[in-house]
Amino acid sequence: MRKKADNEKQADKIKAPMPCKVVKVYVTPGQELQPGDAVITIEAMKMQSNINVTEACTVAEVKCAEGDSVMADQVLVTLKLG
Repeated sequence: MRKKADNEKQADKIKAPMPCKVVKVYVTPGQELQPGDAVITIEAMKMQSNINVTEACTVAEVKCAEGDSVMADQVLVTLKLG
């Protein structure tokens, strides 16, 4: 999984980078996040990866649950930027 560069803008949707299993969801709708905050942990090919935000934002909607198997590019969390 490619790591975001420091100057990359945060997208308003967090998508699964590959088919994987959702191991842990750290956020709830309405929660305010700061750069570097973990949003979700996924597992693919027996390796776990955290997905973090790169800028301040608010969680709009969580579209997955712990234990879910998800497809590549499936939206996991939507964010309200700014």
